[in-house]
Amino acid sequence: MKKIFCYFFILALLISSAWPQESPIASKSEVVSAIQLAETWITAEMEYFDLPGLSVGIVYDQDLIWSQGFGCANVEQKTPMTRQTIFRIASITKLFTCTAIMQLRDQGKLQLDDPIQKYLPWFKIKNQFSDAPEITIRHLMTHTSGLPREAAFPYWTDHKFPTLEQIIEALPEQETIYPSETKWKYSNLGMALLGEIVAAASGEVYENYIQNHILAPLQMTSTSVNLSDHHKRRLATGYGRRLPDGTRKIMPFTDSRGLTPAANMSSTVEDLAKFAALQFRDGNEAGNQILKGSTLREMQRVHWLQPSWNSGWGLGFSNWQRDGKTFIGHSGWVAGYRTQLLICSGEKIAVIVMSNAEDGSPSFFANKIFDVVAPAIKKAAAPTTDIAEFNPAWQIYVGKYSDPTDWDYEVMILNNRLVLYGYDYPPEENPNAGVIDLTPVKDHTFRMTGENGDGELVIFEMDSNGKVARIKKGENYIYPVRNTKTQKTKSK
Repeated sequence: MKKIFCYFFILALLISSAWPQESPIASKSEVVSAIQLAETWITAEMEYFDLPGLSVGIVYDQDLIWSQGFGCANVEQKTPMTRQTIFRIASITKLFTCTAIMQLRDQGKLQLDDPIQKYLPWFKIKNQFSDAPEITIRHLMTHTSGLPREAAFPYWTDHKFPTLEQIIEALPEQETIYPSETKWKYSNLGMALLGEIVAAASGEVYENYIQNHILAPLQMTSTSVNLSDHHKRRLATGYGRRLPDGTRKIMPFTDSRGLTPAANMSSTVEDLAKFAALQFRDGNEAGNQILKGSTLREMQRVHWLQPSWNSGWGLGFSNWQRDGKTFIGHSGWVAGYRTQLLICSGEKIAVIVMSNAEDGSPSFFANKIFDVVAPAIKKAAAPTTDIAEFNPAWQIYVGKYSDPTDWDYEVMILNNRLVLYGYDYPPEENPNAGVIDLTPVKDHTFRMTGENGDGELVIFEMDSNGKVARIKKGENYIYPVRNTKTQKTKSK
């Protein structure tokens, strides 16, 4: 069993590795080497855990720089996994539902702080907390509504999902778990309600709205809300976890029905890459810019922070920190399929992993792939410092400076860059912590950039002798220290 797909992995590799890389980043030697390492590691992990198949993609900014299928989409038929294989993406559906809400908000058709009963007058539930704020659209998007996790049916047990009508009929027998705005509680029920708000506010059936206003503009032609017969032919077979005897059950195909806005969509690595690339774009809504940049940033930032301060929730997006980096994204699970969309907005890198096994651990793979490949992408994409761009005229700025409160600064040439070094008292243990890059803007004017820069201007004001009279740093001034021997040693 352990080697069941090994013979076909080579075939899948040959089929799926020919992706036409448009980004020059993809051909950089460090990126090629990192991807090769990731491929080797993924193969070893899959063989060890006897996983049927994975489909993986990495996005840098607007390009899918690598995508590949591993193993089998169907083990019994020996169908190789490819980047065009379709998976159920389950709860990643929620990101599309929330994107629709934000489109309607930007069009003035709803407000995030509207009570949900404004759009769903049939919404009735037992409320244990009469003094709690009304449940709003924002509460549903951030999972802070206090609603139960599920509608009143055991669909994750028997895989029989209720219709919307059945959900509405059962709602009055359910009750709120927490007062709204007091605790984060994931709710598929809440997201299903959000999809009905999309329909009510837009006047379109939920499926049609998603297709017309999100999938079509993004050219996500292999993605669907309800899987068509045409797409179903490319659907990976979903398997259960590996049992003690080494076998896996084929899991039943499910239709989420009334829970569709929470969990029913299907897609491919290639298509989800287009949605990931959207998250890095800016500008006004038009064409495939289906949300303006400021709205995307609004969705991505933390709106609910967990008490640990290590994770939180945006408007649909999960937010978390790992190794000093901030990530957004969402995972998905439905019978036989597990998926992960991991996005690092600060580095414009996304990793997509889709598994057709319930023990496929896509988040584990996504994190490790990011750790291996992202540093190489970052290095390859970093602007290089060209020695020829060094300007000898910068020497007139070099020297020690002080402000009227006796805080010291130094302008120096460091690795052919002009930098401003600010002294803290006591000094930082890390020497690089005080280094601010000065990027030329125009004559005698620079912008504070780099890891420690804040974007403000630094203007060197010159006297009649061509020497620095003072530096305007932001809105304040620092002055040359003409006699460095008289500088005093300070403590604070």
